[in-house]
Amino acid sequence: MKKCLLLVLAVVSTLVLASCGEPVARNQGVYMLIDTSGTYTEELGKAQQVINFTLARLNPGDTFAVASINTGSFSEKNIHAKVTFDDRPSVANRQKRAFQQSIDAFVESAQPAAYTDITGGLLQAVEFLNEKQPGRKTILIFSDLKEEIKQGYNRDLPLTLNGFDLVALNVTKLSSDNVDPSEYLGRLQHWQEKVEEGGGSWRVVNDLERLEKILP
Repeated sequence: MKKCLLLVLAVVSTLVLASCGEPVARNQGVYMLIDTSGTYTEELGKAQQVINFTLARLNPGDTFAVASINTGSFSEKNIHAKVTFDDRPSVANRQKRAFQQSIDAFVESAQPAAYTDITGGLLQAVEFLNEKQPGRKTILIFSDLKEEIKQGYNRDLPLTLNGFDLVALNVTKLSSDNVDPSEYLGRLQHWQEKVEEGGGSWRVVNDLERLEKILP
């Protein structure tokens, strides 16, 4: 009986100590990269659809940011809207409306970029979300995934993506892909390998009618 009592006390003590540990963050952070190169600016209406869906799914305490990827995307200046939602629903709703207005202004003024700095955008996204420390970190990449870097920029480096979910959206086919489909498949494979080598998870969602797949 004494041994049983001691065992019960030990179990209870373990549970109490566990409950006193560091709280687990339940919020999430989402960072969306938008390609504005060439004719891909014609897809910005679809990007707004994704943004509005994401805004509707996020809760108080969650963080959301949207940035473009062009020349030198590893910079705060590429972020067009960012917010961490307040615990008060009325305030969070105002924040969501302000976010939408910022995105509307960005879309209306967006000009086709000559370059697509996906790696730089990912570096900025990782830095931003790591600083916010959400419980779940998701990076959305709205792009055809063809990276074109300005001469002199170095992007040949590994990515540290442990704990990150990366979702490629609306990966459209280029005219050259119709001639040689292996180019399209090669781009998908390249980014999947780069992300998974960095410790992240990778998914592709091209059907924007099924956006529930991008967030839990």
